[in-house]
Amino acid sequence: MSDPGNRLRKLLESPNFHPQNYVKQLSQQSDGDRDLQEHRQKIQNLADETAQNLKKNVYKNYRQFIETAKEISYLESEMYQLSHILTEQKSIMESITQALLSTDKDETSKEMQAAFPKESEELKQRSLTSLLEKVEGGKTIMDTPGRHLVYNGDLVEFDVDNMSPVQKVHAFLMNDCLLIATWLANRRGAVKYKYNALYDLESFAVVNVKDNPPMKDMFKILMFPDSRIFQAENSKIKKEWLEILDETKKNKASKERGKKEEEMPTSPVRAEVSTNPFDQDDDEQGEVEESVDLGLEWIQELPEDLDVCIAQRDFEGAVDLLDKLNEYLKEEPLTPKVKELRAKVDERVRQLTDVLVFELSPDRSLRGGPQATRRAVSQLIRLGQSTKACELFLKNRAAAVHTAIRQLRIEGATLLYIHKLCNIFFTGLLETAKEFQMDFAGNTGCYSAFVVWSRSAMTMFVDAFSKQVFESKESLSTASECVKVAKQHCLQLTEIGLDLTFTLESLLVKDVKAALLSYKDVIVEASKHRNSEEMWRRMNLMTPEALGKLKEEMRASGMSTFDAYTGADCWVNLSYTLVAFTKQLLSFLEEALKLYFPELHTVLLESLREIVLVAVQHVDYSLRCEQDADKKAFVLLNAAFLHDCVLPEVERRFEEAVGKPAKQLRDLRKSTRPVRINPESTTSLV
Repeated sequence: MSDPGNRLRKLLESPNFHPQNYVKQLSQQSDGDRDLQEHRQKIQNLADETAQNLKKNVYKNYRQFIETAKEISYLESEMYQLSHILTEQKSIMESITQALLSTDKDETSKEMQAAFPKESEELKQRSLTSLLEKVEGGKTIMDTPGRHLVYNGDLVEFDVDNMSPVQKVHAFLMNDCLLIATWLANRRGAVKYKYNALYDLESFAVVNVKDNPPMKDMFKILMFPDSRIFQAENSKIKKEWLEILDETKKNKASKERGKKEEEMPTSPVRAEVSTNPFDQDDDEQGEVEESVDLGLEWIQELPEDLDVCIAQRDFEGAVDLLDKLNEYLKEEPLTPKVKELRAKVDERVRQLTDVLVFELSPDRSLRGGPQATRRAVSQLIRLGQSTKACELFLKNRAAAVHTAIRQLRIEGATLLYIHKLCNIFFTGLLETAKEFQMDFAGNTGCYSAFVVWSRSAMTMFVDAFSKQVFESKESLSTASECVKVAKQHCLQLTEIGLDLTFTLESLLVKDVKAALLSYKDVIVEASKHRNSEEMWRRMNLMTPEALGKLKEEMRASGMSTFDAYTGADCWVNLSYTLVAFTKQLLSFLEEALKLYFPELHTVLLESLREIVLVAVQHVDYSLRCEQDADKKAFVLLNAAFLHDCVLPEVERRFEEAVGKPAKQLRDLRKSTRPVRINPESTTSLV
């Protein structure tokens, strides 16, 4: 820029510049409209130059913008992982605090029990009488001899369906029954409660309800077909209720067994033989009803044993008990007693199924890989729930794949990130497939569900892959290497008979097509730009090393005839434009063949044809417009190189890689007239 331009720039850039004062001063100094127009043109030129410099700086720092965006994504991933770690540490600290508080309360309870020994049975009866006087409608409960109080306390009843508080109750546990009384809103003298329900200890089962804040310190009482849920004041009182209820039920059951043994006759009684033929059916029916002995101890305790197994997460033991019962009752008739037992057991089966379903839910920890789900899946299959087990297993693994991809760090180098992404995804998919084969070996109907799930998982992988490779506008060579890596990892699945190569290609074809067309447009624009500056002069590489390097590049690209177009003293009898075009065309062909899918056959051929057509039209235009004989001969030599060397090499490499004829390229070559150069003219050029 001239000195006046520099002065104007410095004036506008100075920190003390005031536009209004400057315009006022300029108006006073100007002689007329012409001076103002000239000054306006100077400012406009300065604005154009500033805009051009800004554009150049944007292009220059474009790579830095991309790197900055990747770093921001990397920081986002780090913050997500840090948040996850802090959440885990918080839950661990809360569990430790809860455990310490529970230990202190247990020690206090033991000290209280040591200081105040258990009440006598007579005292318990008196305590029960005094307490029942406070229950409206509960005076007749003491009519049963031997009944005494074991434990009592306040509870809050919750609705089973929506887990909302219903009412406050007071529970009285006696040695043979459980009384539930509700609180009276309007007290009348000493009466504080109202009779609600009385349950025999044998008519219900007690189940622990797992804490799920804010719902905690709860337990459930099951009376087929109904159930009720109660909440204790804290975890210590809940534990006492569960332990005392279990102990009281066992004590009552043992006392009743002892009474039955005492009442059994000590001498055999001879049965009377009936001679009435009509009594025969009744006798046979009685024998059928009594053929199943449901008084065995293990059958009597089976519902409670199932509750214990579920509470202790002994899923295998619970299913073993169910298999034992089914085997015992396999060929027995369905009597009323068997129906009653089946009803109790079916309720436990539903509870066990719910727990196993929760074990496989994606909300649980996904660590441990597919093997961590084997325990719950195998027990669901044994319960006859193979379809549900398959669905939950695949949902669990889908969540694991999504979490693994999300937690993967986004590296600066795209190829390095793709290597890690493919390793995590395809290794996890292979382990999932092997675990699925092991768990569902006898359920071939579930394999179709796994194939559908594999496609959805591949869609998740391709989304992450395309976002990093294609949306970030990586070069075609980088994209081709990344696709090659993905294909190689995909072939690992064939060792178990799972081929997802077609699925991978069909999901990638849209992005690959867009990348090919975009890079084709770049080559076409670059070729047109070089053609506009064409001078049709021979290349002078200045040094033998540079010439040798160019020959090596051409031989590596498949142009073995290139040496025939080189001369002495580092000259090449081809134009710079055509040599650059040849290198760019062959490089595009090499990378595009790595990305080749059958669906892209026509797209790739049309792209190659369009690129070649730019060079052909440029040569044809130069031949028609060039008047100088020597330059025209040089143009003919370049045309011969393009027609006889470049185009056949492109056709050959395409057909060898694809296995199909390149019809569009062949038709284009045939449509151009073969060029024949006079040897004497060629020699004079060399």
